[in-house]
Amino acid sequence: MNKIKLEIAGLSYSQTQSGAYALVLSEVGGKRQLPIIIGGFEAQAIAIELEKMTPTRPLTHDLFRNFAQAFSIEVKEVVIYNLSEGIFYSKLICESDGITTEIDARTSDAIAIGVRFNCPIYTFEHILSSAGIQGEEGESSDSDYPVEEDYSENEEGNLNSMSEEELQGQLGDAIDNEDYELASRIRDEMNKRRSN
Repeated sequence: MNKIKLEIAGLSYSQTQSGAYALVLSEVGGKRQLPIIIGGFEAQAIAIELEKMTPTRPLTHDLFRNFAQAFSIEVKEVVIYNLSEGIFYSKLICESDGITTEIDARTSDAIAIGVRFNCPIYTFEHILSSAGIQGEEGESSDSDYPVEEDYSENEEGNLNSMSEEELQGQLGDAIDNEDYELASRIRDEMNKRRSN
């Protein structure tokens, strides 16, 4: 079976499950997308690494990376290999001293670790054809994905009214307080302004 390469296209609040997030993976060179509902902790772990934020203390996935690197273990790829009863199954392909080992993992954890090793994410045709959705090629804006109902428009309005310097200060405070959800929203507001 040929593997299909995926890339992270977006991460947003899930409209369908409270406290959950939608991680959207896009087919490289294609138009299909694979949405996966993941927990808040894993979403934060992925977002922090993608945005190159530095938490005050290592998160669990950072600990895994540090442990693996200390023992010369390299994570080579993430493979989403099965979908059964609405649950994705994934594995980490690891290598140490020329020996390759496959480690079973929840998809959210596998991707959170994979981004820390900058390794590719793959799946198979049968998974994309059964759970994939059609999207625009190259689409990467998370504004097109569901937003959870409890997202506060008031808070969004407050961020809109802040200056760039105030946002920078708030971002630093949010990271220091390990409030990565707020840090992510501040980052989104800053990116939105830069793109306008």
